Amino acid sequence: MTSIPQSAAADSSRAVSEESALVETAQHDPAAFDALYQLYVTRVYRYVRAHTSSDDDAEDLTQQVFLHALDALPAYRSRGTPFGAWLFRIAHHAIVDTHRNHLAMVAWDEVPERLQPVSAADLEGDLLHQEALAQLRHLIARLDPDKRELLTLRFAAKLSATEIATVVGKKPQAVKKQLTRIMQSLKERYHGA
Repeated sequence: MTSIPQSAAADSSRAVSEESALVETAQHDPAAFDALYQLYVTRVYRYVRAHTSSDDDAEDLTQQVFLHALDALPAYRSRGTPFGAWLFRIAHHAIVDTHRNHLAMVAWDEVPERLQPVSAADLEGDLLHQEALAQLRHLIARLDPDKRELLTLRFAAKLSATEIATVVGKKPQAVKKQLTRIMQSLKERYHGA
């Protein structure tokens, strides 16, 4: 078992403590919610954008997520669930509700190119990068939706395995193992293709 360096553990503990203070302040003063909004808006937007067909839809849904979170914040109690995981659970449910209402979900291969970083060093390098991305999109599109969702939570939303576990209702170790298996399978398929 790998140990976490003490400085990293202290930073993590400090961040959790600071976030808890922000949540407590926002529960008593809704104007203070802006600090939590600023802390999470980019990650929530990226997560939502991976599931919507346009920037406008993603912006609207992100706004709905934060409005719902602000409305539900007075009732939020940590109970071992970090605020970020609670917020992404709200985002996950908003996406599911949107899907139920027959709004289009975007496929991985339809994620806009501008959301994918590209090296502009030279044309050949760009072409090779685009080919690699196309191959990766194809492999990801062939995954079942649950596996794509785990990848979206991990890489678009940048959640930890523990936070993902809270969102999807699994144990952190199970999420870690599943992510490892998915990544290993993608790597083998990518290099084998």
